[in-house]
Amino acid sequence: MDPLAGKRLILGVTGSIAAYKSVYLLRELTRLDTEVTVCLTEGARQFVGPLTFRTLSGRPVLLDLFDPQGEAAVEHVALAERAHAIVVAPATAHALAKAAHGLADDFLSTLLLAARGPLLFAPAMDGGMWEHPAVRANVETLRARGAIVLEPDAGALASGLAGVGRLPEIEHIVEALRRLLSPVADLAGERVLITAGPTREPIDPVRYISNRSSGKMGYAIATAALRRGARVALVSGPTAISPPPGAVFVPVQSAEDMREAVLQHLGDATIVIKAAAVADYRPAHPSSAKIRSSQERLSIELHPNPDILKEVAARRGAAFVVGFAAETGDVAARAAAKLRDKGVDLLVANDVSREGIGFDADDNEVVLVDRWGGIQQTSRRPKAAIADAILDRVLALRAQAQTIRTR
Repeated sequence: MDPLAGKRLILGVTGSIAAYKSVYLLRELTRLDTEVTVCLTEGARQFVGPLTFRTLSGRPVLLDLFDPQGEAAVEHVALAERAHAIVVAPATAHALAKAAHGLADDFLSTLLLAARGPLLFAPAMDGGMWEHPAVRANVETLRARGAIVLEPDAGALASGLAGVGRLPEIEHIVEALRRLLSPVADLAGERVLITAGPTREPIDPVRYISNRSSGKMGYAIATAALRRGARVALVSGPTAISPPPGAVFVPVQSAEDMREAVLQHLGDATIVIKAAAVADYRPAHPSSAKIRSSQERLSIELHPNPDILKEVAARRGAAFVVGFAAETGDVAARAAAKLRDKGVDLLVANDVSREGIGFDADDNEVVLVDRWGGIQQTSRRPKAAIADAILDRVLALRAQAQTIRTR
């Protein structure tokens, strides 16, 4: 179940041109079965009216702390205490300053002062304001108190300038809330190295050899690991997916690029999950100029790429290593053979000949084969659920191995 389902949130909206984006945030949160009460500052009302938020949330909008007609006006402390979290999006520089210094001169700032639960701020501001020493000091003050203050995005700003200050993407705010409210933090302190996506092996400046991997499985594992408290390094071949916020993201192209990046991050890893679909072969002599298509026949000599998974297993130290196998036919038997050959702790295999799972699909169904002789098969489910099942199995097997060593 989504960590946001059934939760009670307060969405604070402050006076930024990005206030219109909070409408999309509200819509996404309500779609996830989250109960959201919106609190608008006077500045926010200059950009988006309360009727929009009331219609989408199905709840009264909090406006004036001293409105005698407002039923919630006299219970701001109780309202803040009932909320599982308060998110301020967008949070202007002024709103951050008030929160950092404990000022309470309107409904939202009073709620923030009365809150005892988690706080999340999604900043949005213009020009070079985000880098101003006063803003940085206020952000550090809030973070030191335990509040989550997201980093704003870079890009075009309302003034016509370009820089850091755009409201983070809605999906990033939602994911940050999931992590904040996730009931499980069993990977806290773990350093998880994950590979994802395909590799591309150049034939010439235009063409390359690759495969159908979308990267969805590896990215789902990275997202799940972050949500469960891990520090994550994600080494990824080319995909159309945005990396999960909070991960150390290392984009690569070829198998050799991926090998170098993996070995660079291997020393710090406690868990390694090699979900990437690495090309087995590469052109021996890629052309520096485009090969003319008028040729009647074209022969390409291929050389094997390095076996990254096998090398990682040999150089892992104390890290727990998970490999992936895209198979057809007798998946379990092939997975067991590959596990022995690569020397990994856990092998995740799926049947890529079946429609609707595996490459470029949103669902998956896998067989988990471990070096202690265990075999588990999952039912077909979304890749996000498969990701958690894999992480659950890693933790269980590692605990089992630790128990055996201490006997």
